[in-house]
Amino acid sequence: MNLPQRVTLVEVGPRDGLQNETDIVVTGDKIAFIDRLSQAGLPAIEIGAFVSPKWVPQMRDAAEVFAGIERRSGTRYSALVPNLAGLERAHSAGVTDIAIFAAASEAFSRKNINQSIDESLVTYAAVCRRALDLGMRVRAYLSTAFGCPFEGKVDPQRVGIIAGKLIEMGATEVAVSDTIGIAHPGQVPAVVDAVAAHVSMDRIALHFHDTRGNALANVLAALDLGIATFDSSAGGLGGCPYAPGATGNLATEDLVYMLDGLGIDTGVDMKRLLDASVFIEGRIGHALPSRYYRAERARTA
Repeated sequence: MNLPQRVTLVEVGPRDGLQNETDIVVTGDKIAFIDRLSQAGLPAIEIGAFVSPKWVPQMRDAAEVFAGIERRSGTRYSALVPNLAGLERAHSAGVTDIAIFAAASEAFSRKNINQSIDESLVTYAAVCRRALDLGMRVRAYLSTAFGCPFEGKVDPQRVGIIAGKLIEMGATEVAVSDTIGIAHPGQVPAVVDAVAAHVSMDRIALHFHDTRGNALANVLAALDLGIATFDSSAGGLGGCPYAPGATGNLATEDLVYMLDGLGIDTGVDMKRLLDASVFIEGRIGHALPSRYYRAERARTA
């Protein structure tokens, strides 16, 4: 296999993971969780979202969380913003890295943000212009890139075109996302090739969910294609809202374990990462699904 020497992990547990939790995690615990992730050496951590607390109550304290964390040199801290109002709130809080989230299927775009794909791209173009004027860095998510809960199959060529538009408007990277955990290794080359026709490989990240148990296999397929940035969530934190009770995000521990075994450097301290997951598991009221995490907990019990 043609494997990279180093992979960059983007930790999304504090945002994509916690936003799906029904029990509210208090601000101090979110800060302590993020600080532990920082100490584990993760190079990028998404700390929250500046969205309406009416729709995502778990994220209502994003500004307080960002103000309270201990920022580690070498780690980028980002927050999701849905529009210009969210961007201004993030900027006022001192956020320097933001993320926007578009969809590759019309039905999902309308269900998720009540806008068509084209309408959302107009919104995000304005967000990118303002962010760049403020000296902020923009990352883009492209959801439902491997399948939609409402439309089913999604054309990879459409995924590639939209990804290209997100880069053109100023995003430094696009995270091509398997929102419902439906991707399998046979799909990965077609989607990556379609995106790579519009976006350079070093600006493509992949965001897999493990709903059907294929996340690590998908990563392995993507590594061989030259992808070297992947999103993951400590302990596998976060469920899949379109498959209640199913595993959601790819667990950071599982991913680090596989990459370590392949001799690929991540810069992540597994012991400290496990400490972060132990901490947050005690605050969410249920067990974390990461296989590596569960095995280590059983071994040391």
